[in-house]
Amino acid sequence: MSQLRSEKVQEFIKQELSKIILTELKDPRVGFVTVTKVEVTGDLRFARAYVSLMGSEDEKASTWQALQKAAGFLRSEIGKRIRLRFTPELSLYIDESLEHSVRIQELLTKIKEEEAGH
Repeated sequence: MSQLRSEKVQEFIKQELSKIILTELKDPRVGFVTVTKVEVTGDLRFARAYVSLMGSEDEKASTWQALQKAAGFLRSEIGKRIRLRFTPELSLYIDESLEHSVRIQELLTKIKEEEAGH
């Protein structure tokens, strides 16, 4: 499978997942969710979707449970919208890179303040 095709499929799945979560998921537990990245295998059989969750820890946990419960629905909707022989098996993962980058920024700011104080 060509790399270009895989990248196009990844981007398409990312856009469609975002639309589905935003407009079609009716679960009230779903809070603010951003699909940050989608990776597909070379044979397009499996897709890993990384989502960033916003809110308090309880809201994040509730949203994560709702997304896990809706994974089958999300896969079936992707299958309806994508023209592939097989609908990729969808796996959801929490993307913590945003929290990680915020933490690094806080540490750098703290170090800078300590250096300025000396």
